[in-house]
Amino acid sequence: MINIFSFAFLAALSVMVALRLYLAWRQISHVIACRAVVPDQFAGRVELAAHHKAADYAVARTRFGVLSLLVEIALLLVFTFGGGLQALHDFWSTRLSGAGYGVALIFSVMLISGLIDLPLTLYTQFVIEEKFGFNRMTFGLFLIDLIKQTALGVAIGTPVLLAVLWLMAQMGSLWWLYVWLFWCSFNLLILFIYPTWIAPLFNKFSPLDDAPLKARIEALLQRCGFASSGLFVMDGSRRSNHGNAYFTGFGKSKRIVFFDTLLGRLLPVEVEAVLAHELGHFKHRHVIKRIVLLFALSLAGLALLGQLMDADWFFNGLGVSVQNTALALILFFLVAPVFSFLLTPLISLLSRRHEFEADRYAADHASADDLVKALVKLYEDNAATLTPDPLHSLFYDSHPPAALRISRLARLNIN
Repeated sequence: MINIFSFAFLAALSVMVALRLYLAWRQISHVIACRAVVPDQFAGRVELAAHHKAADYAVARTRFGVLSLLVEIALLLVFTFGGGLQALHDFWSTRLSGAGYGVALIFSVMLISGLIDLPLTLYTQFVIEEKFGFNRMTFGLFLIDLIKQTALGVAIGTPVLLAVLWLMAQMGSLWWLYVWLFWCSFNLLILFIYPTWIAPLFNKFSPLDDAPLKARIEALLQRCGFASSGLFVMDGSRRSNHGNAYFTGFGKSKRIVFFDTLLGRLLPVEVEAVLAHELGHFKHRHVIKRIVLLFALSLAGLALLGQLMDADWFFNGLGVSVQNTALALILFFLVAPVFSFLLTPLISLLSRRHEFEADRYAADHASADDLVKALVKLYEDNAATLTPDPLHSLFYDSHPPAALRISRLARLNIN
């Protein structure tokens, strides 16, 4: 039944789609316009061929992102105004009841979404990534990963969904607060167990055995007052040529992980500078701040859902004629990204500020010049465009544009 909320949702959806298409058009146009010449700041550091590759890679991914967006919106409309959710409800409500019905309904939506997304994922991995020399994954490994991810999702997701649906049904008008407390506890638990129980299901983690590099890193950790449960090398090259380094875990379970592709490309002093940047995130409590922000946003979202649970206009306005907890959860998580999309640049801004803070920390505890050298290599190896559209970057990018980041590090090196 079409109502005022239907029009509000369609208006918000139209704005989101129009803005995303406009930003994609700007990105493609700007990158192509800047493709011919390496920016002055990177002249002599990045080869013209590498600059061309990065531009073409950015354009290819952005163009494919437009197709993915159209598929995403089509599926959303099929689930809502197209009667898809109503049809799934009609199917499962005659076969199951209670929590079993809710889990089956939610998994059905996830399964359909996953099947629709699968060809897009395959194209990204085996066409785009393959074309630009990044893919190292075989189709067999892709299938093994998919089976593992599905099995893990079912094994973890089923009890989580059962717990959430039970809390929603049994905890009265404040169910959303109990669900939030459960959700926060679950996420913290995953942070603890992920390094030792989940990540090894997909990758091999070996202790860092480069003695001189290990000694250099341990000296840096001691200077920075950071304790970890170990230094590990991940076999990222099994799947991709992209390189990275990261912290994983929480509390005493923190690990430092290097992609083998990263160690094969950077000099020891450059690895130290990259790690100093990651330590900057730790010292400035960026991870904790992001977790707190995530928990705050999830609390606000669940509180809002608590108000929508009994609102006929919410269900009817999205093409569903019945009300229950499972349908409320699905509808909310389908439409929330439409209304929250305009928060994207604020989240991106916060992330870029964190990157600048981590860069400054790295300059204080390692070498700004070595970090610049490492970043230039990583930009080139990962085919990250040096000339993103400013508005597109402002809206989406979690990291500052390459030119701005390098110029700030150069000033820190001088000072």
